This record gives sequence, C-alpha cells and structure tokens, in this order.
Amino acid sequence: MKQELVNKATRLFSKANIKVRKYSPEIFLVLGIAGTITSAVLACKKTLKVNDILEEKEENIAKVHTCLDEHIEGYTEKDSKKDLTIIYFQTGLKLVKLYAPAIGLGTLSILGIVQGHNILRKRNVAIAAAYATIDKGFKEYRKNVVERFGEKIDRELRYNIKAQEIEEETTDENGKKIKQMKEITVIDGNCVSEYARFFDEFSDEWEKDSEYNLMFLRRQQDFANEMLKSRGHLFLNEVYDMLGIKRSKAGQVVGWVYDLKNPKGDNYVDFNIYNIKNEANRQFVNGEERSILLDFNVDGVIYDLI
Repeated sequence: MKQELVNKATRLFSKANIKVRKYSPEIFLVLGIAGTITSAVLACKKTLKVNDILEEKEENIAKVHTCLDEHIEGYTEKDSKKDLTIIYFQTGLKLVKLYAPAIGLGTLSILGIVQGHNILRKRNVAIAAAYATIDKGFKEYRKNVVERFGEKIDRELRYNIKAQEIEEETTDENGKKIKQMKEITVIDGNCVSEYARFFDEFSDEWEKDSEYNLMFLRRQQDFANEMLKSRGHLFLNEVYDMLGIKRSKAGQVVGWVYDLKNPKGDNYVDFNIYNIKNEANRQFVNGEERSILLDFNVDGVIYDLI
C-alpha cells in the first residue's frame, strides 16, 4: 500500500513536471509581465518617500554650511567636505535601498521574459531540424522512385492517381444514343500534402462569389511569386496570411526559395488551382463551387537554404 502511494505520487510529480516544462515559455512570459507591472507600481509607491530622504539631505547640508559659516571652533573646511561626502553617500545608499526591491523584481521579470524567448527559440530550431530530416528522407524516397519508375509513376503514387472506367452516353451520326465505357484518370482528393488548406468560409478573405474567389486567389498567387523573386525566399505562413488562413507550426519553417543558378525547387509558387485531374478544382474554376482545397508546391524546410 505504501509503495503504491509512493508510485502514484511519483507519477503525479512526473506528469506535473512535464506540463510545467511544456508550458514554461508561457509561464515565464506571464510571470515576466506580471513582475514588470508590479515593479513599476512598487517603484511609484517608493517614490513618495523620496522627498523625505531629499529633505533630510538638504537639512544636513544646511547644518554643515552653518557650522562652517559661524566659524565653530575646530570645524574646518576640510571637515565640511568630509561631512558632505558622507551625507551624499548616505543619501545615495538610502535611495538604492528604497528602490532595490522594485529594481530587483524588474530585473528578474526581464530575465524571465528573455528565458521564455530562449526556450521558444530552441524549440523552433528543433522543429526546423526535425522537419528538415523528414523532408530530406521524403525527397530521397521520391528521387529513388523517379530514377527507377519515372516521373509519371511518382506522381501517380503520390496523388493516388488511377484509371477508372465510366459509362458514357453518346449520340452517333444517325441520332441513336449509344452507351459505351470510357476510361478516365481520377485523383484521390485525400492524397494531399500536410500543407494543404481549404479556402472557404472560414477564411477571412473568402466571399460568397466564385468568380471573385478565383480572381483573388490568382492575384495572391501572382503577388506571392513577386515576393519570392524580390526577397529570394517566402515562408508558407506568409502565404497563409495572404489568404486569411490560420498559421501552422510547419508553416514557419517550410516555404520556397528562389535561385535560378542553383534551384532547390520549382522557383515559383503554385496554389494548385488548375489541377485538371481533380474534379473539385474543375468545378471551382468553372464557377460551380465557391471553395477549393489548395495544395502548395513548397520546397520544404528552407531555413538552411536561405
């Protein structure tokens, strides 16, 4: 029974420790902000006592000058300078003691905010490294597929493209209706990348007008390509922002790089709007649908490519 209680307490402590570490950046930030505000309020309260310290200093200085002016026996100018030095030193010491709690709390608060930032920065580096490893492995796999089977097979495997037979009704030259089987190519709409997003009513930029949405997406795609060419790189989250789509963790490390001499990708941004093998895309382009699933042609993790 005793061992069971110890094990339970250990598990609870371990779980709490993990949660604290998980949310440590937020904890440091909240504590830092709260500490900064508290230190400011504390400093304001302590300022009310500054006048008393300064008045005491002025009184002591006046006494020194009075003793010197009245030529009190044994009190020389050298003594007055020594006393003034002591007065100024004691006044400064009192001011430091007065503001020490506020200064200390403010310093700790700033250190807390900086520490939270450092933790987030380290986590972002780890995320970028993880995505880079996954992206490298996936690209090497696709490269091997292309070398052995060709680009056509690679595309069919990636998007689950299959040949499908459908029954089609046509009219012959005599006006007679004929039913015949026709083979078409279809693409599995579920086989999209993890970066794909719907442009629909949940987007801030979406409108209840299919023609407007198509025009908007084309203009934003053109704008994204201009940004890519002018800056040399573009993050996926920046494109999400253009489209009023919520940012993602992956979007802060993946994107596009523009380099004609040493191309790392396509050197252009494509929202995959005009995917003729996807019936949903065809309906959107033809104005029959107002929403569309966008699958972006990102180059992968670009932190190390910039």
